[in-house]
Amino acid sequence: MGVVVSLDDKKSSTGSVQPLIDLTKADMARVNELILSKAGSDVEMIPEVANHLISSGGKRLRPMITLAAARMFGYQGDGHVKLATSVEFMHTATLLHDDVVDESDLRRGKSTARMIWGNQASVLVGDFLLGQAFKMMVDVGSLEALDVLATSASVIAEGEVMQLAAAKNLETTEDEYLAVIKAKTAALFSAAAEVGPIIASSSRTDRQALRSYGLNLGLAFQLVDDALDYGGNAKDLGKNTGDDFREGKITLPVVLTYRRGTAEERLFWKDALENGANDDKALEKAKGLMTRYGALSDTIQRARHFGGIARDALAPLDQSPQKDALLEVIDFCISRVN
Repeated sequence: MGVVVSLDDKKSSTGSVQPLIDLTKADMARVNELILSKAGSDVEMIPEVANHLISSGGKRLRPMITLAAARMFGYQGDGHVKLATSVEFMHTATLLHDDVVDESDLRRGKSTARMIWGNQASVLVGDFLLGQAFKMMVDVGSLEALDVLATSASVIAEGEVMQLAAAKNLETTEDEYLAVIKAKTAALFSAAAEVGPIIASSSRTDRQALRSYGLNLGLAFQLVDDALDYGGNAKDLGKNTGDDFREGKITLPVVLTYRRGTAEERLFWKDALENGANDDKALEKAKGLMTRYGALSDTIQRARHFGGIARDALAPLDQSPQKDALLEVIDFCISRVN
């Protein structure tokens, strides 16, 4: 049984990331050059592993947000290019580490680096990219930007450990789960947005607005990913659908379905996620239960809620092409389920 998540919401917009791509095109060309340069090393395996993931077709949404957020407040230097590259390296390092922790086989339709070069190489190349990211942050010379990104790196690591602790724990509450994704996913979105006004020497109010925008966009983005894992396709998700289920991950659709189900259904979830009885037949049953209890649609409604907060965070700011593009990104992230 296939499940397609779609909500009848006439007010919803499909959104597009294209305006953001167009606005940041010149700066992103410089970011891409810097990525290739800084991913280089005399140690042959490092650029091989790094470029495998870097060239795998991700939209590079986070660095584009950094670039747009800096230009939004009139920044004219080149520090935003280095910070955007740092953000992308932090994200790439996190993916390399995630795939090892999650034992993932596929990333964006390709074999993960760990499947080709092994877990040790994936972890160590991720560490190399983090080192390069921090070197670029130092080059920019903004202690405030360095503080924001360094703090996010620490928070992301905490989120990874929190997720590890919650793995296969079906007693995880919705609040506990939201705390995990706030750290693991939303923290980097938040930092990526906030460093823009920082290096543009903008006001604290502007910083807070972009921080809130990034944080809530990140929460919405992850919740949509959670729903797509059970109701989307591999192309939209960038990995195999059902991977969260097979890996025993506790995500919001699982939390909601487990709590709303019968005692017998809760035994099914325990057997599937805690004991590994997660074959294709079990996955189809899981999807059916999620549909029965409205867990996927409610997950998307929560994503819309956080998207609304992100939209309101930017509302008081002066009109600009960058602001419009960042607002479009909110609708784009959520429309992936339509």
